[in-house]
Amino acid sequence: MHNFEFEYPYAFVLLLLIICIYKCPQSIKEIIFPHTELFSKKTAFISRDKLLYSLILTLLVTALASPLSYDQKSSNKRKGRDLAFVLDTSGSMAESGFDKEESQKKKFTVLKELLNEFIAKRYDDNVGVAIFGSYAYAAIPLTYDMNSIKFLLDFFDVGIAGDSTAIGEGLASGLRILQKGEAKEKVIILITDGYQNSGSISVKEAVERAKKMGVKIYAIGIGEKNSFDAKLLSLIANNTKGKMFAATDAQMLRDIYKSIDTLEPSKIRSQHYLHKQLLYIYPLAAAGILLAFLLLKYKEELV
Repeated sequence: MHNFEFEYPYAFVLLLLIICIYKCPQSIKEIIFPHTELFSKKTAFISRDKLLYSLILTLLVTALASPLSYDQKSSNKRKGRDLAFVLDTSGSMAESGFDKEESQKKKFTVLKELLNEFIAKRYDDNVGVAIFGSYAYAAIPLTYDMNSIKFLLDFFDVGIAGDSTAIGEGLASGLRILQKGEAKEKVIILITDGYQNSGSISVKEAVERAKKMGVKIYAIGIGEKNSFDAKLLSLIANNTKGKMFAATDAQMLRDIYKSIDTLEPSKIRSQHYLHKQLLYIYPLAAAGILLAFLLLKYKEELV
């Protein structure tokens, strides 16, 4: 079912200017309207030119009010996923060479850059971030504000949570973030370049918690083939109905993000509307045509 409304209905207050076309003294008109010479020179209160000018002003104000049609209007609560990134900040993430084009960059720096690219396209998701090394903590709670995530990520660096690799604790922190969310679909994207060698929470325990919560885990191992525990990551993903990926360089990680974007598509949102179509162009075009007609008419009269 199609609906229609104006996004900025208060703009119609400007229609009061039409009164000035008929009632205001010439000195006031010259302040408000740039081309009073287009008004009819006739003394009649009602004239064709004044009516035309009033119609143009009405069309311009209508365009400014931004008419739109939509199939459905959503509630203020977005309909996307609760999405938690669990990022490895252990010492090995300081290694360079992961990005073939900018080989001097640290692995973790590249990881943050590609993460920013990915979340910028998550139109309707609620995103949080947990980081882990020797221990783990929820670094960014669930939020729709992708700019704040980008800002906060700049403060994270290798070793901020210790140099070891506590994957189980990382997953547990990600799950704590997701507990605060209300979305039906909950997803963790785990990214690591090492083996579980630290922490008081086992990976098995964390996976059991994820299964009880209905959380799907996408596990991504980055770096050389034997630098991360591919077998463990596969078990994590398979036991939570997710998928395991491996990336030996930045381009592969970018492609993995694209794959996840396909597997977990984000609903397209435009403010609070679904299938929104902006219609301001129609009254704006009509006003332009009428104004062009009025200018040509005035030019002919001068000739």
